[in-house]
Amino acid sequence: MGYLKKWFADALSVCRHELKRISSDSGVMVIFLVAGLGYPLLYNCIYHNGVLEDTPIAVVDMSNTAHSRRYIRKVDSTRELNVAFRCSSMDEAETLMRDRKVKGVIYFPSEFGRDIDEGRTATLSIYADMSSFLYYKNLMLGTNFVMLDEMKQIKIERYSAGGMSDQEISQLIEAIPYEDNNPYNRTFSYSIFFLSAALLLIIQQVMFYGMSLLAGTAREEGRSFTHLIGRMHGPGVGRIVLGRGAAYWLLFMIIGTYIACLVPAIFGLPQRGNFWDIIVLLLFFVTDCVFFATAWSSLFTKRETVLVALLFISPIVMFLTGFSWPVTAFPKFWRLFSYIFPTSFACPAFINLNTAGCDLAQIKDLILCLTIQTGVYCTISFVAAYIEHLRD
Repeated sequence: MGYLKKWFADALSVCRHELKRISSDSGVMVIFLVAGLGYPLLYNCIYHNGVLEDTPIAVVDMSNTAHSRRYIRKVDSTRELNVAFRCSSMDEAETLMRDRKVKGVIYFPSEFGRDIDEGRTATLSIYADMSSFLYYKNLMLGTNFVMLDEMKQIKIERYSAGGMSDQEISQLIEAIPYEDNNPYNRTFSYSIFFLSAALLLIIQQVMFYGMSLLAGTAREEGRSFTHLIGRMHGPGVGRIVLGRGAAYWLLFMIIGTYIACLVPAIFGLPQRGNFWDIIVLLLFFVTDCVFFATAWSSLFTKRETVLVALLFISPIVMFLTGFSWPVTAFPKFWRLFSYIFPTSFACPAFINLNTAGCDLAQIKDLILCLTIQTGVYCTISFVAAYIEHLRD
């Protein structure tokens, strides 16, 4: 009983010592406070207007028929696109694109209307300014919505010309009526799409870089990151690992609650999840991140190496969350590689909770993965600390 009491007292001393180290290192404080507290605000300010409307485009109508003119009118009436220029040639449209006056071009070939009248497949071409994904998205959405409506209209005209009644036409065209419904992101907002994944990524990356900076600094100064403090002597790296981890866990549970709960409320992001469900997810995620950062920070011997890792790893980790590309479509190597990072499981879980309104029972598999990952990194952290302690 006396040993356990001393063990917990030592772990508490390590926790207090680590908090002092964090507060005395200006670089770590900048990362934790500016990045941890400021990045969520900065990202939301940048992407706050997540819906781009009335993207200016040019139209080159070489067909000049009723079909092409009707298509152009419908495109101009969409929320996504605004027909700002009508050009007589592609050269004129290309000049407008180079001058950045339009973000896309729709080209109707001369045979467009004739092909429709003669029952052949008609084609048109679109050209998007790829300097921004949103320009491409708007051009594709706007033209595709109009294309689907035009296909329906053309069928109605052909069936009507064939002598069919309105009821017969309706049964042929809409035998099974459907309604387009996009429940979790009705406006196709990029901020909802991107920030739901980015918020939890900030927690993982900020903790990792801050802890790695301190480990690198200790080694540059000829010290071990498992150095026993004050009155502490003898074996027992567990108190070092858990004591240090407790300092980051306490700090990032506060930062995590701010990022996952307060920031979305400030910027009006969807919050369909139960508050306590999100807190439970944070308990698992932050614990996992503590041991993840402890394990990997043991590899850093220089302080500046962390900044190189920051630039190299962050975009990859962001992509591996699956927010922009389905995980099922990942090559096998990248799917396995994604299992290294806690965000690969936590970000989908957070999106399901906060955006889709799921409960803990529906993300239990993801939480189980976080738990297994925590056990693996906890073991690695203890082994790394033990080896480091032997070398000290």
